[in-house]
Amino acid sequence: MTAVQLGTLTWRPAADHLELLGAPVAAALPGLSGPAWVAAIDEESADTAAFTDTYGVPATASANCVVVAARRAGETTLAACLVLATTRADVNGLVRRHLGARKASFAPQDVAVAETGMAYGGITPIGLPASWPVLVDAAVAAGELLVVGSGTRGSKLAVSGAVLAALPGAEVLEGLGQPVD
Repeated sequence: MTAVQLGTLTWRPAADHLELLGAPVAAALPGLSGPAWVAAIDEESADTAAFTDTYGVPATASANCVVVAARRAGETTLAACLVLATTRADVNGLVRRHLGARKASFAPQDVAVAETGMAYGGITPIGLPASWPVLVDAAVAAGELLVVGSGTRGSKLAVSGAVLAALPGAEVLEGLGQPVD
């Protein structure tokens, strides 16, 4: 496995450092279609803006995962959306239509944490419940190497966009990530 150079972090093979990962992420790691690397970070620097400032990783090399609750006829479906950190997920437009929902919104923090088994601010598409749709923006799928959460606030993962697009339940959608105004 070739060493990864991204920002000022020291990246190591994730499979050799499971202690840095959330339990669902560690369990899902063997099923990935390609390599993953992990780097320990300060928990206070887990949010995107602080992370990019602290570790010199460009926002264009980071992807954010948000949990969405889509509702229709009294039924709620949870899904994950993965977009570049320089964009926002089109929850009220593309996501709502794609999931066939009457209403879609960000899932409440307590629901997102309970349903994923991951720490808020560290939620990642790797290790999500198998029944969840994982909507991946085409720009993420095309990424050579992207930083995502690790299931905890104390580390980050680096994986290729192709690995993210090959996750169980993943669907690549053009235009999922919209420019931030």
